[in-house]
Amino acid sequence: MATFVLVHGAWHGGWCWRFVRPLLSGHEVYAPSLTGLGERKHLAHAGIDLETHIADVVSLLEMEDLRNVVLVGHSYGGMVITGAADRTPERIARLVYLDAFVPENGKCVLDYVVPERVARMREEGAKVGDITPPPLSLWGITKQEHIDFIKPREVRHPYRTMAQPIRLTGRTPPIPKTFVYCSLPATGSFDQFAAKYRNDRAWMFYELKTGHDAMILMPRAVAEILLEKQKGVGDFSPTPGTAP
Repeated sequence: MATFVLVHGAWHGGWCWRFVRPLLSGHEVYAPSLTGLGERKHLAHAGIDLETHIADVVSLLEMEDLRNVVLVGHSYGGMVITGAADRTPERIARLVYLDAFVPENGKCVLDYVVPERVARMREEGAKVGDITPPPLSLWGITKQEHIDFIKPREVRHPYRTMAQPIRLTGRTPPIPKTFVYCSLPATGSFDQFAAKYRNDRAWMFYELKTGHDAMILMPRAVAEILLEKQKGVGDFSPTPGTAP
């Protein structure tokens, strides 16, 4: 039995893993909502930063005494899992970046977002302390059933989590890593990571021909990748293949 901790991205909450979790049955699965988001939206305030969210995940790992964890981060969640693995590397078996930021020390989300979006995010965030969700079409969400699921649950995202640089000790031992690139449509912000890790032999790399919110659009493919069922699966293929 594996232990999965699924960390959502910006504007989302643990709810976004609803369709993946049943496909991981037989395993221990946690899908926490970070402070100020999801069912914890009532805790939102302007002081929430990246360190707050890293502490959320580290505290879960420690309080539940989780070990040999497959720690999964979607989108902004890549910042969070990178920080959590740096703080408690002895608890982590594998890191999975689902169309996610893979930050270098001293970098923040805004350093990686495509330039045409950064100016708006900085202006709004500095003014009101949080950021409005972008159009769902950016995530590849176009079907009404998906819109109806996501739209009522999205909330504004604390700005400081995106503006605060991550601080890493550099002492983390090598941990197996997987990158999953969602390419249809690509948001633009994660192409740089796909290009970097596609042919890196130290990484497992997958490309899913679906939108950014793959855990909603292609939950079975995401679950199969998390379970490392790399052969005999119809809706995705290992590196360098792509999912239809």
